[in-house]
Amino acid sequence: MSAAPSVVRVDLGKRGYDIVVGGGVIAEAGARIAHLRPGANVAIVSDTTVFSHHGAALRSSLSKAGITAHEVLVAPGEASKSWRMLEQVSEGLISARIERRDLVIALGGGVVGDLAGCAAALTRRGIDVVQIPTSLLAQVDSSVGGKTGINSPAGKNLIGAFHQPCLVLADSDALDTLSARHMRAGYAEIVKYGLLGDGVFYDWLEAHWQGIFAGGDERIHAISKSCAMKAAIVARDETEQGERALLNLGHTFAHALEALSGYSDRLLHGEAVAIGVALAFRYSARSGLAAAVVAQRVERHLRAVGLPTRISDIAGGVGASADIMAAMAQDKKVSRGKLTFILVKGIGSAFIARDVDGAGMMRFLDDEMCGR
Repeated sequence: MSAAPSVVRVDLGKRGYDIVVGGGVIAEAGARIAHLRPGANVAIVSDTTVFSHHGAALRSSLSKAGITAHEVLVAPGEASKSWRMLEQVSEGLISARIERRDLVIALGGGVVGDLAGCAAALTRRGIDVVQIPTSLLAQVDSSVGGKTGINSPAGKNLIGAFHQPCLVLADSDALDTLSARHMRAGYAEIVKYGLLGDGVFYDWLEAHWQGIFAGGDERIHAISKSCAMKAAIVARDETEQGERALLNLGHTFAHALEALSGYSDRLLHGEAVAIGVALAFRYSARSGLAAAVVAQRVERHLRAVGLPTRISDIAGGVGASADIMAAMAQDKKVSRGKLTFILVKGIGSAFIARDVDGAGMMRFLDDEMCGR
């Protein structure tokens, strides 16, 4: 018999919700959703690959609970976070006659969660969404906190809305269908939590990361801990007016690198985050904020896991330093034209650095591109 799932609460008052983490929770989805919203119809938004793995189990669970389900399927991959696919999903919800008191279920990774959440936020001026993340990255990051969105040619997630889910079901067993590459990409978001605010958790990850990949209790602990850290920050700063920006450690670099890679499989989001985190630590060390040995320790761990840590690790390249600077200038954290980065004083000690010197950053990127 499976152990009872771990439950993390996102405390947003009347809009608060549970994150349920454990093996087999997709099979329990129907009962939980029926209890949450009696009599509701649902639309399952998923991509074709994820639905082939988990769609039957979810539909069976919903059917047993007497819930009518419709399907809106999209192609897998970051390219689906587009205006065209947002329109397709929104029109699919309307065609399925999903009403404001019904539910949208986002079954998939971060792309599906962001896309479905954005469509739910806009359609009929707001339909509640249940997130069922099936990738490690989505379980520990994108499914929690209410950020939804699509990409613009100018940058990642530039169009979207805050739209909190009413329930998150993170089935740790669903991760068994992931490739090793996608598991590593998700792990980058887990390690981020230790690096930004919990050195003890980072120490634990260095010792136990292989158990997370193998599954079982260590995987559930890592997911639950990551969700609890994010939930606490979101409860204090829901719309990223201050502290929540810490969750973007490595992301200013990462989003620029993703844009310059064409949002393609050349660079997964978690891989970009790993490079971005390593860059943030190296820049902090270069600026005298953190010890060089700390940046080296972080890079060694990411390398041991199998994650990239250098811009030169990106197959096909991303252009010149000036291209990266131009892409970072489109980042959502830019305020009145001034660059904002999350920098560090050490492991577990991140802070928001506003108005980072552009010339100094350009010199840093020049050296990084040259391997110095």
